[in-house]
Amino acid sequence: MTATTNVFLDKQEYGKDKVRLLKVHKDTKVHRVDDLTIRCLLSGSAFTTSYTEASNKRVVATDSIKNTCYVLAKSSKVVDTLELFAGELANHFLNTYDWVEGAHVTIIRHRWARMIIDGKPHNHSFWRDGEETRQTDLFVKRGPNGLRTVVALKSAIAGLLVLKTTGSSFEDFVRDEYTTLAETKDRILSTCVDATWEFHVPAVKTEHFASHLAQIPFNNIYDSVRDVTCKTFAEDESASVQATLYKMATQSIQNWKWLDRVSYALPNKHFFAVDLSYFRGTKNLQEHADVYQPLADPSGLITATVARAPGSHARL
Repeated sequence: MTATTNVFLDKQEYGKDKVRLLKVHKDTKVHRVDDLTIRCLLSGSAFTTSYTEASNKRVVATDSIKNTCYVLAKSSKVVDTLELFAGELANHFLNTYDWVEGAHVTIIRHRWARMIIDGKPHNHSFWRDGEETRQTDLFVKRGPNGLRTVVALKSAIAGLLVLKTTGSSFEDFVRDEYTTLAETKDRILSTCVDATWEFHVPAVKTEHFASHLAQIPFNNIYDSVRDVTCKTFAEDESASVQATLYKMATQSIQNWKWLDRVSYALPNKHFFAVDLSYFRGTKNLQEHADVYQPLADPSGLITATVARAPGSHARL
C-alpha cells in the first residue's frame, strides 16, 4: 500500500471508561448508596501529537483519570446528583490541565432499593430491584474569556420495564396484502422505557460554573420525568404507543422550564394470547384471553423527540 500524507486527525477523545464506584453516605444513621459507572474523556489540540508523533508529553494517564473519580467522590457533596458530580469532574480536568479543551463525562447510576424488614425500611440494607438505571452525559468545553460552555447536557432513564394488562388498543392501521395482525380494542401493553431529556445551559464564567448548574433541580426533574412516564403509561387509554409517548414527553417539557427536548425509545414487548381452541374448544382469544405467550423478537420500536418551541427555553 502506498503511503499518503493527505490525511489529518479530524477529532479525538480519550480517557477512562467503566470506572466502578460505590459511595456510601453515612452522615445519618440511615445510610444511602450511589453505585456508579463513570466514563471521563478528554479532548484538545494538544493531544494531537500523541496520535501523529507518538509523543505523550501532554497525555494525562487514564489511570490518573480513574483515580480522580475516586478522590473527588470522597470529597464531593453532590455525588447523589449525577449532573452536578459530572460537572465537578469536568470542571476539575479543565481547571487542572490548561491544555485540555473539552471534558466529556458520562455517569450511570445503578439502582438499589432499601430493604423492608418487619414492615419498616432498613437503615443500611438494600436490594437490586431491577436493571433500570439513571444516567447523565455532560460535555463541557473551555470557552473564550474564561467561559465554560456546556456543549451538551442530557440525562436519562434506561431499562425501565413496565406492563399493563388493559387500557391499550390498536385499531384503524393500514391493511394491505402484507397485513396479518388483527385489530384489537384491548391488549397487554409492555415496553422497556429509555427516556432522555436535554437541558438548556448558557455559557458562564468558570468561577460561577458550579453554582450555575446547582440552580437546576436535577433530582426533582428526574423523579418527575419518571413519575410522569409511569402515570401516563398506567392511566392513558392508549390508542398507540406513539400517542402515549407524545403525552409523556409533552407533559415533562411543560413541567420544567429547563428542558429543551425530551426523547423516548419504546420497544414493544409483545404478549400474544395462546389459541387453546385445539384443546377441547377452550376459549382463550379476544375477550376470553388470560393466558399469553411472551415473544422477545422481533419487536416494534417506537421513537420520538418532543422539543420546546425555539426561543421559549429558560434563561438561567
